[in-house]
Amino acid sequence: MKIQTFTVVSGNAICNASCPFCVSKMTGIRTIGFKPTVVNWINFHKACRMAQINGITTVLLTGKGEPTLYPEQLTEYLTHLQKYDFPILELQTNAILFSEQEEKYDKYLKDWYELGLSIISISVVHYDPEKNRANYVPGKKTYPDLGKIIEKLHKIGYSVRFSVVLIKDHIDTPKEAQKMVEVAHGWGVEQVSLRPVAAPEESENEKYKIDTVKMMLTPKKITDINAWLEKDGRRLLSYGHNSRIFDVNGQNVCLTDALTIKPGTDDIRQMIFFPDGHIRFDWQYKGAIIL
Repeated sequence: MKIQTFTVVSGNAICNASCPFCVSKMTGIRTIGFKPTVVNWINFHKACRMAQINGITTVLLTGKGEPTLYPEQLTEYLTHLQKYDFPILELQTNAILFSEQEEKYDKYLKDWYELGLSIISISVVHYDPEKNRANYVPGKKTYPDLGKIIEKLHKIGYSVRFSVVLIKDHIDTPKEAQKMVEVAHGWGVEQVSLRPVAAPEESENEKYKIDTVKMMLTPKKITDINAWLEKDGRRLLSYGHNSRIFDVNGQNVCLTDALTIKPGTDDIRQMIFFPDGHIRFDWQYKGAIIL
């Protein structure tokens, strides 16, 4: 078995955003109350050992909901990860709390950096804050100042990634993708990931799947963005799961898809640890289980 990334699920399914394309709602939510799921640390250390044996260099801390809602559990995970010395520890977040509860999270961010966290990956759908607000926090009047957040993260020592979800009428053309890349570059964002939104074959919530399908880019639009990158960028790396990294005028840009399983091989994109102790290699298929 060849694994690219070790993904760790933190917190529970509760989220402070309302994304209409929410993957968690489509791939199943099981949470009771407001407390984070209790972690099976015995199996977590087994997962870490498996990651070590497979030569994994990157650990991604994420959640079925928003992981930063439970900062103490993130601290626990980072503390337990210390003994394995993985080179790159990354946190996937919508970054909303970094702005709404600035003083509280400034301290956590500094503590996490000291514990080895090195990359903050911020989920966005656009460079326009209004479009981000309309998708992530439609019930609020404002959206966090990403430029200010990025500046703060850089001062602490973090690298920043924009995890851009490509949806219809947002970043869905080469012109818009180029603008997204230019804005990120202007803010000093180290990496930009472009990933077309996708719906699982089987969904736990049909409404979210229907809404997500409506937001999906047509094959032609994806082809056009790919052609722009091949023309205006320089391809640097290609990965087995249809992921390619380009240099676009000095900006690191990754174009990838949402598939986790590559049938016919033992090459899998990620090993996913769930707090209850289960270890899987896909979000949607219940049979994709290692332990």
